[in-house]
Amino acid sequence: MKAIKTNITALLFLMVFAVQGQLKYNDADINFDNLLYVRAAKQYESLVQKGDDSQHVLQRLGDAYFFNTDMENAAKWYGMLFSKYENVLEPEYAFRYVHALKGVGNYKLAKGIMKIYTQKLDVSKFEVEQLKNNDEALDELLNRQPQFYIANLAINTPVADFGTAYYKDKIVFSSSRDSLLYETRVYEWNQQPYLDFFMADTNDLGSDLAKVEPFSPILNTRYHEAVASFIPEGNVIYFTRNNYSNQTLGRDGEGTNHLKMYTSQLQGGEWTGATEVSFNNEEYSVGQPALSPDGKKLYFVSDMPGSIGGTDIFVVDIRRDGSFSQPRNLGPTINTSGREMFPYITEEKLYFASDGHLGLGGLDVFESELGRNGFRAPNNLGKPLNSNRDDFAYIVNESTQRGYFSSNREGGKGDDDIYSFQRMEETCEQTVKGSVIRKANAQPMVNVVVELVSAGGASLERTATDPYGAFSFTTVLDCEEKYSVQISKDGFISTEKSFSTTTEKDFVNNVPMEITKKLNKLIVRENGVLKIKIDNIYFDLNKADIRADAAQELNKIVEVMKEYPKMVIKIEAHTDSRGSDRYNETLSDKRAKSTGSYIISQGIQAHRIESAIGYGEKTLLNHCKNGIKCTTEEHDVNRRSEFIIVKLE
Repeated sequence: MKAIKTNITALLFLMVFAVQGQLKYNDADINFDNLLYVRAAKQYESLVQKGDDSQHVLQRLGDAYFFNTDMENAAKWYGMLFSKYENVLEPEYAFRYVHALKGVGNYKLAKGIMKIYTQKLDVSKFEVEQLKNNDEALDELLNRQPQFYIANLAINTPVADFGTAYYKDKIVFSSSRDSLLYETRVYEWNQQPYLDFFMADTNDLGSDLAKVEPFSPILNTRYHEAVASFIPEGNVIYFTRNNYSNQTLGRDGEGTNHLKMYTSQLQGGEWTGATEVSFNNEEYSVGQPALSPDGKKLYFVSDMPGSIGGTDIFVVDIRRDGSFSQPRNLGPTINTSGREMFPYITEEKLYFASDGHLGLGGLDVFESELGRNGFRAPNNLGKPLNSNRDDFAYIVNESTQRGYFSSNREGGKGDDDIYSFQRMEETCEQTVKGSVIRKANAQPMVNVVVELVSAGGASLERTATDPYGAFSFTTVLDCEEKYSVQISKDGFISTEKSFSTTTEKDFVNNVPMEITKKLNKLIVRENGVLKIKIDNIYFDLNKADIRADAAQELNKIVEVMKEYPKMVIKIEAHTDSRGSDRYNETLSDKRAKSTGSYIISQGIQAHRIESAIGYGEKTLLNHCKNGIKCTTEEHDVNRRSEFIIVKLE
């Protein structure tokens, strides 16, 4: 926003920088400290060409371009600065570098610098939302649903045009188009004429301006006038001007000309000579007025003592006699360590520009609702109203949702341009994403079919999980509606999970899912107990050695346990009633333990076999107990090994 920084508002930000006065940099530093950045940049570049890539020179080079909104060159020199002096830089330079990178559209690297800021730099004295670890928040902002139609105005010129204000049925704005017929005075910083007030008619739709003319020969002076605000009746104006009176510029103790706020009244069709507001001061800047709709409060921008950042938004009460209360800072909900500027107040909302809150680059426009306990957390108005350059000076007729804002974005006619906008009714839309893991081991599942289904059962979209088990849908969901996600995969149990969207705009619903493998056909449930069911295994007479035919069956147990890596079993060996009770119990126990040892030898961890116990003839399955005559087939029913599942998942 070259015109803003290089014209009337720059002084609100730049007075915070100290003079670094090494002798060999004297000429360049003098030009830099006098805000002659074009001259200073050429001198610093000459020093670099001679081999001087000191921190001082690289910082000043980046700053000279940054303050003139040449973000391409600013990013270049800040990049060199970070590559050499990353560990000793003040956090303000991360802040500026991020803005420069966003200004050229390099959001990926900007997010990387955000991380450097949070991990390496001492941020105790410089905290802004813009530089916190905001990867997801920035992505959400970049992808947010657009709310505005915007149009560049026909009245814009190749120089600065910005800062609109409603005045009766007209628009008053600031411009550096040269209105001096016999003398063209140029502001050294950006080689443009000084700013004056102009007035224009609006068309029926309020989407363009026409018939531009100077606003007032009395209020326009040889120096800067910009950013006006009028009381509802239109006969009192507040505006910003250089500290200028009696044909001379006023300066503070260090020779700096600050900005002041002035007021004037309309009498007999002419504006009276401007007078200062009582809270002006020679030592700091005051400007960018914004009157509340009832004319009882005056919001403004200043770097006065008590400011949180470079410039903050303050408010004073306008008493009945025209005097003012003490200025009050709007506090950390609105103000940051960066710059808050260009307030505009309606009955319900505060609009302002900031580079301290998370944005797209440069100044972005934010809105904050007025709640019972003050202003609420600001909301970035998003693209296309905001861009990677400076966007500011937003005013709106909330009954029509039409208005104007200013920007130095690419594609404009000049330096800063005025744009009209129509704000669309924002629809509440959401999306959904999620992930699928296998319940047995919490591992991500690839190629799971995922289906988004409406409350009425209609299939809205189908997709599949990626190698990380993640999925997302492009279908836009309505707020406050019910939906479900269904998952399926061969060999697994199909699963469904329902969810409801909320009232939060652009919210991404996260639906984590678990999928369970279908039970192996060898897993059965008998009398409420899960078992691995194989054919009987046989042992030689009076022996517990695992025969080849038994091993073939036991290998089925091994395969099932490998399929379910968290499965735990216990082994029970049983005999019939033939033979003594003690002999049967001893032999069956040997066979149970031999069975367990074989399974472990095939790669199953020992702790996954909870126990291997022989019970002899203690748990017969039929009537064939001691003393009962039974057939061989009836006795065989009781000769068995059982593999009981203790834990499956």
